[in-house]
Amino acid sequence: MTVRFISVILSIFAMSLAPSWAVARSGIAYVEAPEMSSGVCVGGDVVDALKCARKQCVDGGGTDEDCVDIAYCFPARWSVDVFVQSSEGNHWHEFYCGWDSKKLALEAAKTACNKKLRDGIMECQAVMIYDEDGNQEEVSQ
Repeated sequence: MTVRFISVILSIFAMSLAPSWAVARSGIAYVEAPEMSSGVCVGGDVVDALKCARKQCVDGGGTDEDCVDIAYCFPARWSVDVFVQSSEGNHWHEFYCGWDSKKLALEAAKTACNKKLRDGIMECQAVMIYDEDGNQEEVSQ
């Protein structure tokens, strides 16, 4: 009887720890209206993060119809926003998230911008880096 009681107590205690760990981390969302605006937000879940990023996109000049959910990563870890312009002149941003370190995120951007691997790219560079809390930093070239 005592072993069963202790097992139940330990199980309840263990289950109570899982939600606190899950809540402690955030995901990151990226929404873009090509050629218009974008938004980046961290949040406790995908719905909140995307809703916040969409609001930023619309507030920045995009329309609700044009602001498209591009990426979401959980946990957020390190993320990088990459500006890309094609030889024809149109441009867009690519968002790579979930990297274990700032260095790895920047290496992902470097690989994405490798003109030997991508035809038709006139310009490509990392422009912004985000940590897991959503703090942003411009990438120096």
